[in-house]
Amino acid sequence: ESAALARLQGLVGAQGDRTVDAAGLLARDLPLAVAGASVTVRIDDAGNCFNVNSLVEQDIDGRLTLRLAALSQLRALMAQLGVDTGEAARLSDAMADWIDSDSQPLTNGAEDETYRAMPVPYRTANRLIVDLTELRAVRGMTAPLYQRLRPWLCALPAPELSPIQLNTLRLDQAPLLVMLAPDAITPARARAAIAARPAQGWATSAEAMRVLGIGGGGGIGVVPPTQLTVRSRWFLLTQDVRIEGATLSEQALVDTGVTPARIAFRSWGDDTAR
Repeated sequence: ESAALARLQGLVGAQGDRTVDAAGLLARDLPLAVAGASVTVRIDDAGNCFNVNSLVEQDIDGRLTLRLAALSQLRALMAQLGVDTGEAARLSDAMADWIDSDSQPLTNGAEDETYRAMPVPYRTANRLIVDLTELRAVRGMTAPLYQRLRPWLCALPAPELSPIQLNTLRLDQAPLLVMLAPDAITPARARAAIAARPAQGWATSAEAMRVLGIGGGGGIGVVPPTQLTVRSRWFLLTQDVRIEGATLSEQALVDTGVTPARIAFRSWGDDTAR
């Protein structure tokens, strides 16, 4: 963790106005030499995902209320992943109801009365998601559906729209651009924009939006103005440690928005536990 924090601090500090992975640190398995053990580390930009906590926004009194823009983005992402429209509406509404502060279900949602009627009754959380595994308790979240959505979701510790970072977005993550404005950004256009990224990265999000065809004289338009960014804050550190036949897997959410960078959250367990 200490080595990774130092590397990430250097990555985000190299070019203050943008984050560019010139050294190829992100999105690949990196073996580390440690006496008596085998360690494999992977670091990913943790903002390039759909932040499930963006389904709500917090008012001045601390209450969490539905954010329609995020609900639409989640449904657009599900559509690209082949989730049936009706199933996507039911699950997205239930996810929002699980987090929001009220007890009034959305049109396709589920609040306490739904969960209390189950063979083993329980209640909605009415708070931000801390770990994505909590979504397994949401009505309509089946095991196959969870495994399909899991690689695209994250739970950042703030109810903010997913900070899609244009300089670290991978080609296979093009659906994250499409979900922002599915009527304006086609999958082909999203992939072309990622492929056209300059070697030193975009200096501003406006440059990338012009390539996407959503900038220019008409302004940002359908994309929320602060959602596309060229600088990273959140990173996901995954470690697999093997020693004397035993294996330990850990994921840590790293916040580089503070100095020095810090671990904001840890979880242990392999893919089957996540």
